[in-house]
This record gives sequence, structure tokens and C-alpha cells, in this order.
Amino acid sequence: MDAELREKIAGEVVLSPHPGRTLRKWREDFGISQRDLAKSIATVPSVISDYESERRASPGAAFIRRYVQALVDVDARTGGKVGQRLGIRPHSDGIVGMREFSVAVPLKALSDQLDARAVSRVDLHRDIHGFTLLDAPRAILSIDAAHFVEVYGWTTQRALIFSNVKYGRSPMVAIRAHPLKPAAVFFSDPGRVDPLAIRLSELENIPLLTTPLAAAEVLGRLEEL
Repeated sequence: MDAELREKIAGEVVLSPHPGRTLRKWREDFGISQRDLAKSIATVPSVISDYESERRASPGAAFIRRYVQALVDVDARTGGKVGQRLGIRPHSDGIVGMREFSVAVPLKALSDQLDARAVSRVDLHRDIHGFTLLDAPRAILSIDAAHFVEVYGWTTQRALIFSNVKYGRSPMVAIRAHPLKPAAVFFSDPGRVDPLAIRLSELENIPLLTTPLAAAEVLGRLEEL
């Protein structure tokens, strides 16, 4: 699994139009500081910062290999929880579609792309690294608490988008009950949003937004990002 994970990360960096930003995205997904990563590859934090902010030219293959190996090694030394989670593949019928972004997308940009509006009073200033689109009734019936981790794919720093939502209470209760939390939640073409769903969003500090778009249109718009 480590080899597959390293190949996944390195391939995404090499193919990205912004390799430095993609490196930063993965480091943040692993929850590793620039200082700890620099120590692991015997360099200084400013080098990591310069590559991630693209103040330096795109990193070469040797640096990318060391960077990616360090992510996996640091994670392994702290229990390997991220690597274990990233090895999981979705298989539930409740998952309509999911994707990892090659670079972080500001939540505001994602909101604009989906013609969405915020319905809870939670700060929208955060980055989104991927999305999962779920059919809410099917997901709730087919994904139990032990397998809810499937919806997070390669990173929890993602938007969970629920379609076929009437009031939104059940999805937010499920999120409240599970230890893993998304960066944002969208309801696709919902009915009246239940005040409890909004309250849970605010208690968890997870932005809750609604879009008038149906699931198929949501997927189409997201493919344009």
C-alpha cells in the first residue's frame, strides 16, 4: 500500500500545473508541519516553503521522491493512521461520485462554481482538496458508522455534497456522530433546511451551503474546475 500511495502522490505532483501547491496540499492532508518535514529530508523549512509557494522553480524528480517518502515515513512513525485511511477505496452504492483536486480549491470558489449560498454562520475561508457526492437516502441506508470513512477518499479536507435531501437533518446527524469531519457540506437542490441541520453545522464549525443544482449538474460543474 505504501508503494501505491507514493505513486499516487508523486504522479499527482508531476502532472499538476502547480506542483508546489500540490505538494503543500498533500503535506496538509498528512497534518505534517514544514519544520518536521524538512527535518525528515535533511533540509530547512524555508526550502519546503519556497517550493510550496512556487518561489523556486518546479522541484525535480529527486526532490519530489524525497518529499513524498518523508510524508509516508513521518506518518508511519506516528502510527500510520493517514496511510491506513488513504488505502481505503469507496464501494458503497450511496456514493454517486468523488474526486481529489490536484490543487486546493478555496471554498468560496467552489461555492461560486455551484451557485451555492451559505445557510449557517460558519467562516468560509478554507481550502477544499476534493469532493464526494452522495445520494443521501442511499448513503444513510448503505453506509454504517464503521464504513463511513469510505466517503472521505484520500482526504477529509473535502466537501461532502448530499443530493435527494429534503431537510438535511439525517446527513448532519451522521456527520456529528462520526469522528471524521469534512471541510464543508453542500445540499443539492434541497427542500426546507431543518434548523437542527444548521445548528449542527455551527456546533461542528462545518460550513453548510445549499445549491439549486441537481446532482448531474453538480458533477458537470465540478468537472470544469
